[in-house]
Amino acid sequence: METYNVVIIGGGPAGLAAAVSAYDAGEHSILVLERDTQLGGILNQCIHNGFGLHTFQEELTGPEYAQRFIDRLIERKIEYRLNTMVLDITREKVVTACSRADGVTRIQAKAIVLAMGCRERSRGSLNIPGFRPAGVFSAGTAQRLVNMEGYLPGRRVVILGSGDIGLIMARRMTLEGAKVLVCAEIMPYSGGLKRNIVQCLDDFGIPLKLSHTVVDIEGKDRVTGVTIARVDSHMKPIPGTEEHYDCDTLLLSVGLLPENELSRGMGVELSPVHKGPVVNESLMTNIPGVFAAGNVLHVHDLVDYVSEEAETAGRQAAAYAAGSLTDETGREIPIETGGGPRYTVPETLDPARIGDQLTIRFRVGSVMKDRRVNVYLDGDRVLSRPRRVMAPGEMEEVLLTRKMLDGHPDLKSIAIKVEEG
Repeated sequence: METYNVVIIGGGPAGLAAAVSAYDAGEHSILVLERDTQLGGILNQCIHNGFGLHTFQEELTGPEYAQRFIDRLIERKIEYRLNTMVLDITREKVVTACSRADGVTRIQAKAIVLAMGCRERSRGSLNIPGFRPAGVFSAGTAQRLVNMEGYLPGRRVVILGSGDIGLIMARRMTLEGAKVLVCAEIMPYSGGLKRNIVQCLDDFGIPLKLSHTVVDIEGKDRVTGVTIARVDSHMKPIPGTEEHYDCDTLLLSVGLLPENELSRGMGVELSPVHKGPVVNESLMTNIPGVFAAGNVLHVHDLVDYVSEEAETAGRQAAAYAAGSLTDETGREIPIETGGGPRYTVPETLDPARIGDQLTIRFRVGSVMKDRRVNVYLDGDRVLSRPRRVMAPGEMEEVLLTRKMLDGHPDLKSIAIKVEEG
């Protein structure tokens, strides 16, 4: 059995940032396992710009952003293996992986960083009536076909869902010569960033129909048409509101799910809300020495935040492997929410293990206007921030500082609430 101090599952933006951070923290026995043929993860097919504004203070494409971290990995001579599928991880941190080059291998780790990313919801989870003709793609699959493999999936396109990938593919398909007829969203608000709605739909005259969904897919061998309809407050189609579009392609952008089969198999506690691991301030799961970061933890809207989060996970994994991060906490205080936040990451924290500051991220459950985000420690409001508009598609964050915590030495409760302005 091979042994490494830190093993990182996934070579996408989270895995790369975690590896570099662990190395810079003094840990040099690191192994990155990646199932694809190259490092970089989903960024390799994201050829649009808009990445890196926070991390590098410049606008980069996805491959350019990934390459910055790949270069850092190579400069530090951090070991990585491509075409390697992780089959199983035990609670004792034994990783079973397989590849054509090495066969089945077993690796004993002192610390593990889960960085497997996320996957798209499929048509099967939507229960849309109709046959199963060619021409129905997830937006991410279409993105790979167009940007990496040089295929155009269709000429007349309907998009269901207004997540960021769907919005970006509306623009991409248009630029490649296709006609995007409509983008339908079942919710009364968009699931994507405001800037993507403006740049990808509004700038190209593509209509966005909120509170609409697909009720029928026509065609047996290939999609020939799609019918959409308005939905009521219970998400049920309203008879008489149907609209038909002659098209040959339907793209689905109906949400992302953290890729947590390995996590579940090893006994990691998963959140019923964001579907990722429940973590503390060190991004450590309920299994000591197992950390999580990036989209496997919760779905992000900006890759810069993925990298920032993963740097924390890598640094803490290095500390755990070195024995300087104890898994026996003095007190884990749950972070309570109210008035809007659906969840927080982290979910708990130990004040004794926080440095100068801690970033707590969350998403609200609906569009909210003219509110304040308030942070309470033992009922005392220590932070109040006005927010003109908050939407589920955009992540929110608050900064908890050492000074705030020092003012409450016997802290028993932490609450983040969205309240009337």
